[in-house]
Amino acid sequence: MANRMILNETSYIGAGAISHIVDEAKGRGFKKALIVTDKDLVKFGVVSKVTDLMDQNGLAYEVFDDVKANPTVAIVKEGVAKFAQIGADYLIAIGGGSPIDTAKAIGIITNNPEHADVVSLEGAVETKNKSVPIIAVSTTAGTAAEVTINYVITDEEKKRKFVCVDPHDIPVVAIVDSEMMSSMPKGLTASTGMDALTHAIEGYITKGAWELTDTLHLKAIEIISRSLRSAVNNEPKGREDMALGQYVAGMGFSNVGLGIVHSMAHPLGAFYDTPHGVANAVILPYVMEYNAPATGEKYREIARAMGVQGVDEMSQEEYRKAAIDAVKKLSEDVGIPKTLREIGVKEEDLKALSESALADACTPGNPRDTSAEEIYEIYKKIY
Repeated sequence: MANRMILNETSYIGAGAISHIVDEAKGRGFKKALIVTDKDLVKFGVVSKVTDLMDQNGLAYEVFDDVKANPTVAIVKEGVAKFAQIGADYLIAIGGGSPIDTAKAIGIITNNPEHADVVSLEGAVETKNKSVPIIAVSTTAGTAAEVTINYVITDEEKKRKFVCVDPHDIPVVAIVDSEMMSSMPKGLTASTGMDALTHAIEGYITKGAWELTDTLHLKAIEIISRSLRSAVNNEPKGREDMALGQYVAGMGFSNVGLGIVHSMAHPLGAFYDTPHGVANAVILPYVMEYNAPATGEKYREIARAMGVQGVDEMSQEEYRKAAIDAVKKLSEDVGIPKTLREIGVKEEDLKALSESALADACTPGNPRDTSAEEIYEIYKKIY
């Protein structure tokens, strides 16, 4: 069986990378952009770093800044209408996962109008046409949405998040510029960083993992583990390394899938609007404990990548515990809450959350087969 790898056509990684937006837009003959972002990024001057460049170089654009965390079906539909109304021919997504995911949905629906309801894009849908071209500018070091073939939308009517997996949605150009991330507050830096670590660990142990993605995920774990604390303290080197680490993780997990950390985190976003990175961070060590029996020797390599010494002298039980403890320590050091109660989860919702998690598109990739009952027990343990 052949393993598939899908990556951006072009990526620019490093401080000052946004300058290449001009070259790419002109070189590809683009005429007018719809910039997809959120109001906070406009308010704090992050978007202007890109629009100033475009103004200086005579590039036409309009801004759609109605995106919010956990973007909804309604927001996507608004964006599709706006794209058509202004006569745009490409998208520039500026933000974390929410603006980039919204742009992916807008781009796919514009070129595949049979999916205008949005919800029909759930799962691994084989759309006919590639998305409208997207230049994705990441402002958080965590989601790696700029390099993945996945996006997540919230169906507010049914109080659920659904995952869309589509090779046609990947941005043609990824811009990973640590200077665009410098305004992230500590809490957001911590939560998106733990999201990136979750991507790397889940991608490493998922059923679809293979040698190339293992290499990417282990390197990502190493970079994130050594860099997240300093990034939270807003040190430039930490920021730059986290920008790279989360992108490397995205290169891997986009092509092999994830597991039930994400399956369990997605309903929290739908039910309570919980930030995705926070949900992942709270859940990760508990799911690692649950999955340990199905991971062979992989936790030894996770522990090694996280800087644990002497792993080759440890028993399987010891290195598995060491890997989980290293994750817990990093999470604690960057100020992540420890329980579901702390982030507003209601105990009476745990059953419904478990059913939603089992049905999530990430569940089949989990290394250990599961059930709603077992997921419920994990939720209870974290509560």
